Amino acid sequence: MSWLPKLLATYDACKGKEPQGSEPLMPICHSTQNAQIEIVLDGAGCFRRAAVLEKAQGVTLIPCTEASGGRSGKKPVNHPLHDKLQYLAKDFTQWGGEVTVGFAKDPAEPYRDYLQSLSGWAAAEPHPKLQAILTYVQDGHVVADLIQAGILPVGDDGKLLKQWNADKATAPAIFRVLAPQQTPDDAFVRWRVEVEDDPNSAPWTDEALVASWITYYQSSQEKMGLCMATGLQTALAVQHPAKLRHGGDKAKLISANDSSGYTYRGRFTTDAEALGVGFVATQKAHNALRWLIERQGYRSGDQVFVAWEPTGKPIPDPMLATFAAFGGAAHDWALGSSHADAGQAFGVQLRKAIAGYAAQLAPRDEVVVLGLDSATPGRMAITFYRELKGSEFLARIQAWHGQFAWPQNYSKERQFIGAPAPRDIAEAAFGSRPDEKLRTATVERLLPCIVDGAPLPLDLLRSVVRRVANRVGMDAWEWERCLGIACALFKGFFNERGYLMALEQERTSRDYLFGRLLAVAEDIEGYALYAAGEKARDTSAARLMQRFADRPASTWRTIELSLRPYISRLRATRPGPLHKKESLLDEIVALFEPQDFLSDSPLSGEFLLGYHCQRQSLRAPKEEREDPSEASQPITSGEPA
Repeated sequence: MSWLPKLLATYDACKGKEPQGSEPLMPICHSTQNAQIEIVLDGAGCFRRAAVLEKAQGVTLIPCTEASGGRSGKKPVNHPLHDKLQYLAKDFTQWGGEVTVGFAKDPAEPYRDYLQSLSGWAAAEPHPKLQAILTYVQDGHVVADLIQAGILPVGDDGKLLKQWNADKATAPAIFRVLAPQQTPDDAFVRWRVEVEDDPNSAPWTDEALVASWITYYQSSQEKMGLCMATGLQTALAVQHPAKLRHGGDKAKLISANDSSGYTYRGRFTTDAEALGVGFVATQKAHNALRWLIERQGYRSGDQVFVAWEPTGKPIPDPMLATFAAFGGAAHDWALGSSHADAGQAFGVQLRKAIAGYAAQLAPRDEVVVLGLDSATPGRMAITFYRELKGSEFLARIQAWHGQFAWPQNYSKERQFIGAPAPRDIAEAAFGSRPDEKLRTATVERLLPCIVDGAPLPLDLLRSVVRRVANRVGMDAWEWERCLGIACALFKGFFNERGYLMALEQERTSRDYLFGRLLAVAEDIEGYALYAAGEKARDTSAARLMQRFADRPASTWRTIELSLRPYISRLRATRPGPLHKKESLLDEIVALFEPQDFLSDSPLSGEFLLGYHCQRQSLRAPKEEREDPSEASQPITSGEPA
């Protein structure tokens, strides 16, 4: 239960001190709802006008009870102020409105319950807006007024129109804002009251009205006991809030409503013995979690991860790629076009970014990382939870981004040096459109690697390497992205080998040298195609990459034979550049041990590092090239530069 006190502390520390541009923390005893209709009243409770709300305008803070906040089932409990037509309108059924199936035997029940709730609140906490709304609701002609105002359409039978079968472009406004499975019967209504000498007509922004509901509802709490989150004797929550991940989320973190299924029996006799949480504590904690998820949560399907410091101090997001985690655009982490000192420059920039966060975190500050997922629509579980000192968290984040840093090429606009995001790794391993469960499982497996410093799963590394080697059938941009990710993962997994981001001409390992050979072969053929003005296509080296990874020695002989026509062509037209490329091939071959060059055993992912670094060296900017004339020449005609 340590997560609950942390969220409670977050609410108390951040309420009223939300960062600029951030949504405010929701007050307790309230929720949010998308309204489709707005009814405007005057101070005497008389109807003035109504309007259909666009989806962007409809998000409304509404008072709610424990029961209504997570309402579901055949007889959903009413909200105390804003609600659907079946609760607000006495004349709802007169115009053909259909109540929820649980109210079918007594269609007037929802209206009576709503009127009772509103009357009790207005009597205990008098407020002009409340009294105006109560007066209007008691008059009992809400639907009739909405029909007269042109908000609710009526069919030829004089009843509310359920669906629009004509051209959608001519449909009444109410049909355009409702979900496809909804009818005008389901429309959610919010109130606006224009009271003289009160410039604020919106009840959801009236602080006095918000406070009055909190006071009234807290005074009605009767279940007392020990709160396990605060250790205080206080009013206990009977039900706990939902809508954590989004407005339609019905899954709850805390629930103990099964009194017959033996979920807690055997150890406890009542749900209160199993778990007792104060009403205010659970409201604040869930509101804080909802706010954190909306503000900085990382979503992967139904899975959500969020990292925060309880007092609101900024921290890097562990679920993002380097450039996104530390701020700025991708080009801010590109570090220019030079590759020779890329690793050193990146290290300096990373340390500066970490130092910026460290300057704001005190030694005793804590960072919390929490993951949520739901196995069923109604139940949610905490799948990952860590509490770390701020310095420890930053050290692990720095280690991850430093260890798995590599030049990444996501697109022309997103080129950077750094570590890829877990989501990008999952897509590199299993495709850009993997099964959602597979993606979420992969992201969950990677989180301990980032937060705990756990080793990268070897099967994940092998999957990415294998997919990059089998480049046929992948779009050029997708393959470029996967190549950078594969190199980053291999470099990080074998961090003790000290791989550099630039070409290591002194590294003589077999796999690295074979990768360099493949890059040069690709360069020669690509250069020949360019020089001849031929249409861009994949080179032989690109097409045979998977075979090369499995049987490098024999496949190299095939690639070498395929290069002869291109070499002959270049010897006649471009002898100078060809000589340098052939010399480079000879230099690389000379670095092999004879038995290594003739070995046909499969290559590890290290060959991708050699390939990528050699290719980057050949693509170096003009000032880094031996031959300035090659500055604009492509390496592979079928790939983006």
